[in-house]
Amino acid sequence: MSQQSKTDLDITNSSRGVWLVKVPKYLGNKWADCAGHDVGKLEITKVPGKPSTVTLKSSEHTLKDCKIPREHTVISHSLKGMRLGIFSQPVRGNSSDAAVPETQKLCFEGQVVEKVRCQPVVDDYYINLKKEAKKKAAQPLNKAKLIDSPVNVYKPTSHHEHDVHLKQRKAVRRMVRDDKDKVMELLFAAFEKHQYYYIKDLRKITQQPITYLKEILRDLCNYNVKNPHKNMWGLKPEYHYYKPDE
Repeated sequence: MSQQSKTDLDITNSSRGVWLVKVPKYLGNKWADCAGHDVGKLEITKVPGKPSTVTLKSSEHTLKDCKIPREHTVISHSLKGMRLGIFSQPVRGNSSDAAVPETQKLCFEGQVVEKVRCQPVVDDYYINLKKEAKKKAAQPLNKAKLIDSPVNVYKPTSHHEHDVHLKQRKAVRRMVRDDKDKVMELLFAAFEKHQYYYIKDLRKITQQPITYLKEILRDLCNYNVKNPHKNMWGLKPEYHYYKPDE
């Protein structure tokens, strides 16, 4: 660790031991609303020859206006050789935070000595809580809504985008191979109008499968790989009707 990092970290509470506690969501939400008040007490029962029993009893302020389990059993978990620490850092939100020196922005609050989980004790409140959770989960996300007056936002149409694509695919499937001489006549007639064509344009003119059309084009045409007619087909010199360039 660099010298700059040592000065930025406050290790005043490095010798303090803290508990890492996992609690149910409903209990964590109540603790968030109890800022500045006691949330409960831990009762540790020690019996000779047996592991200690730890129980969390929620305070009256925590149980106010809510129906949650009153007691929770604290179950300890092994750290398995892990070394965990708790760090804190003030959040810049007002002028008072701006006055805190930069060297005190990150504080080491203590080392985790216990990793525990709070499990609710089964009572009437716990049973009712589970019933409400199951009832809420069983409710459908989407519900039908009764409309008193007609809504004319959506108007019917006879041409849907899906139908257009479907017709195009069917048109492609209907393409069958015509007689080679007939296809050649169509190609010669097309090249009388223009000297170069893309393959997609010749396919529209002849209405032939692309593979079959390329077979015929290889006998009649040359494929240009250079500009200015790159990727276009043109008749071979022995077939075209154009005068050679001077």
